[in-house]
Amino acid sequence: MTGAEVRPLLFLDVDGPLIPFGSAAGRTQAVTAGGNPLVGRLDPGVGARLLSLGCDLIWATTWMDEANEVVAPHLGLPTLPVLTYPETASDPGPRGLHWKTRPLVDRAAGRPFIWVDDEIGALDRQWVAAAHPGPALLHRVAPTKGLEEADFTVLADWLRAESWKPAESWKP
Repeated sequence: MTGAEVRPLLFLDVDGPLIPFGSAAGRTQAVTAGGNPLVGRLDPGVGARLLSLGCDLIWATTWMDEANEVVAPHLGLPTLPVLTYPETASDPGPRGLHWKTRPLVDRAAGRPFIWVDDEIGALDRQWVAAAHPGPALLHRVAPTKGLEEADFTVLADWLRAESWKPAESWKP
């Protein structure tokens, strides 16, 4: 990447994409972090795969700062910025719009981004298409399986595509 290129952002949810709601079979991580039974469902190999994508990672999860304290160490991730949302929104937006949609579009500020979540819906896709001037990939992960090989293929293919390369209007 040259100095003129902008790294895309990757907004990352925890419950569903990183901690599948399905069986923990095949996961070998011990339950730690104050006995949180969900931590045992983390796949420690996912952290390196996320870092290798070449994106600026941002937590977009109800875990908020706790994702850095509990989840990141198990995945080998550094401390990541956290997407915050207003405690009381004066305008919650259209019914059915995910609470994360508007804050992540604001945070992206026109930069290319990926949003990995298990709760992305049609209204979120419409909102991002209308409100975000840069490229965006809203990737819905199966919540019972979490991030799998096929998901990483989709993310990597999108990142390799010419369509997201920085343009004049996407300057950070």
